[in-house]
Amino acid sequence: MKIAFWLYFFMFLAFFDLHAQYPILTPFALSLGAAPAFIGWMMGIYALTHLPGNLIAGQGVDRHGSRGYMIFSLLSGGAILLLQAHVTEPWQLLVLRSISGFVLAFLSPACLALLASLSSNAVKQGKLMAGHGVMHTLASVVSPAAGAFLVARAGFTLTFQTLGWLMIVTGVIAIFTIKELPKLKAPLQQPIKKAPVKLNIIPIYFYLLPFAVSCAQGILYFELPLQAGGLSGIMHTGLYFSIISLGALATLSLLFLNHFSPYIRSYLGILGIALSFFSLAALDSVPIVISLFALGLAKGIVFPAMASVFIDLSGGKRLGTVFSLQSIAMSIGSFLGPIIAGTMHNNYSPYFFAFLLLMLVIIVVPAWKANMPASFTIPTER
Repeated sequence: MKIAFWLYFFMFLAFFDLHAQYPILTPFALSLGAAPAFIGWMMGIYALTHLPGNLIAGQGVDRHGSRGYMIFSLLSGGAILLLQAHVTEPWQLLVLRSISGFVLAFLSPACLALLASLSSNAVKQGKLMAGHGVMHTLASVVSPAAGAFLVARAGFTLTFQTLGWLMIVTGVIAIFTIKELPKLKAPLQQPIKKAPVKLNIIPIYFYLLPFAVSCAQGILYFELPLQAGGLSGIMHTGLYFSIISLGALATLSLLFLNHFSPYIRSYLGILGIALSFFSLAALDSVPIVISLFALGLAKGIVFPAMASVFIDLSGGKRLGTVFSLQSIAMSIGSFLGPIIAGTMHNNYSPYFFAFLLLMLVIIVVPAWKANMPASFTIPTER
């Protein structure tokens, strides 16, 4: 599929830009004189401003398609990175991160909706979601170390400029290569008059799953750079994030996992993430590299599985809105995670809080579909 190839290519470059910033944002904020609590808000505000973007993207993608929103996100995100290269005060970084959170909120729902529309078969959709995860993870394997290396060699300014131009060039290429697909089910829907399409309403408690995972991830993004040494440990931070991504890549490469129930994969993956955070919080005898790699293994299971869960629960309808709501849940979690970590950093282990949150969610959310086979059928009108 030509469109799938280009989508994966652009997602790789976009995610490369995003993940390259994870090990350097906290040290950059520290170099500007920001306090840990402020850094938590700076990282959280990015996720908070995702919310209005997600809301707009959900309806917009369903009505107008994905292409325009993808191009807008890439070009705008790159321009903001160019401005970020010249920041001299913490409040300026806070403002730019808040704007960046809004414009990049359109990218993920647009990409996921366009990917899902390439097939109406559940297993193939699961493989497409896994491919999205593979691109995401491949980028996150090399980009944290690359970002840390660039900062160590060239400084923050040149690093942000390089990442900004990379995202802008990606957006320009997308203008000429991404085409909207016709609605797969449009011919079947026209003659239907007696049996209107019934839209499935996803129970709200299922959105606790992406919320908890993203909250825990936000805690990790805040805490790990500080644990690695802040400004003096940029290279270690980059390597740590790359180790997580290597673990995720290992499980994402196991495509046979898509034949198992996405519900079972989601719950087991979240359990694995929770246990990894417990190891980081309380098991000093376990090397941090082992804990981070295990966390990555679990992440590689969770993210494509959760996407498949929401496709199934929605009945394959209005995927732009579905993935937008999922992104909103993740944005709220990503907003609260760093703020919680910044607040309790000096007194308690944020890792242990992440463990408790994840365990609570998999206990509270009922696994009433956990025994459902993965090759479920997405309803079509005939």
